[in-house]
Amino acid sequence: MKHIKLIITSIVLILLAVFTVATLKTEDKPIVVSTFGLATTQMKKDVLNPFTKQTGVATRTQFGDSAPRLVQVEHKKHSGIDVIELSQSNTQTAADKKILKKLDFSKLHNFKYLTSEQQQLARDTNGIPYTVNSIGIIYNPKTCGQLTEWNQLWNHRFRHRIAIPEITTTFGPAVLYLAGEHAGVPVAKDDGHAAFQSLARLKPNVVKTYTQSSDLTNMFKTGEIDAAIVGDFAVSMIQLSNSNLKYQVPMSRTYANYNTVSILKTSQHEKTAYKYLDFRISNAIQTRVASTTSQNSAPVNSSVHLSSTNSRNKTYGKVAQRARIINYSYVNSHLSEWINHWNKLMN
Repeated sequence: MKHIKLIITSIVLILLAVFTVATLKTEDKPIVVSTFGLATTQMKKDVLNPFTKQTGVATRTQFGDSAPRLVQVEHKKHSGIDVIELSQSNTQTAADKKILKKLDFSKLHNFKYLTSEQQQLARDTNGIPYTVNSIGIIYNPKTCGQLTEWNQLWNHRFRHRIAIPEITTTFGPAVLYLAGEHAGVPVAKDDGHAAFQSLARLKPNVVKTYTQSSDLTNMFKTGEIDAAIVGDFAVSMIQLSNSNLKYQVPMSRTYANYNTVSILKTSQHEKTAYKYLDFRISNAIQTRVASTTSQNSAPVNSSVHLSSTNSRNKTYGKVAQRARIINYSYVNSHLSEWINHWNKLMN
């Protein structure tokens, strides 16, 4: 009897050992992170390498623009990617097409440090916000005086003197929302009809609808424009070429755009993927990547406190408090129609 019990015990221990080794082999394998192609050196130095150091799990990385990376995982079910970082609009598309894993937020210790609006965005899309940008007005005070509000851009004195983002860019839909606010009719109330009428009144002032923020640098340099609507992520770059330019986020409001991080349904490393999501919104990493010497990314973790230098031109503090979240489920369902209308009107 003792001999049989010993054999059974040995078999159980062997099976447990095999299961443990198999589990470790699965979770210890490198996870594949698909992320943006900007500041890749800082991404490796300040996010990926520290994650490996803390967890012991290596990462492999795919860098590139948000939309092409989304198309890849959408059409290649076994891409090998575990975690994907996308723009808010693309995250909504991924959520609608059900390629993201439904998240258990109780597994994220740092989720509680997001605002209620950010948490709701995560619940709606299964994408955890990890950084945020918003729009403001960059302008030449020598030719514009002081610009403090969006409505000033409709003034006739700016005829052929301003630039705005193209509708297909990150903040293109936000411009339509601003036009709706100027008209006194929110976009969602009439599907943007009043907003386009407002844009028609703005059109004489618009010399260019741009797709690249870098275009603004040359336009200010040559004196082609006096003011532009721009995302805060581009302000420092533009001001490098002209330190006299000022950036103003109107007190009335601004519109936010989040980058989010999600786990793909096809991920084979769910446990490690959750660790990465939580790591991405931790105080230490959010503080590190917010530095001007790193990725200069605005934090979403409410426990992060930035210096005046690192908070400059970011959606942080009082600016973040007046930033409105755009419903990209609504935007994406209307975007094709809006693009056609925009092209007929503005181009």
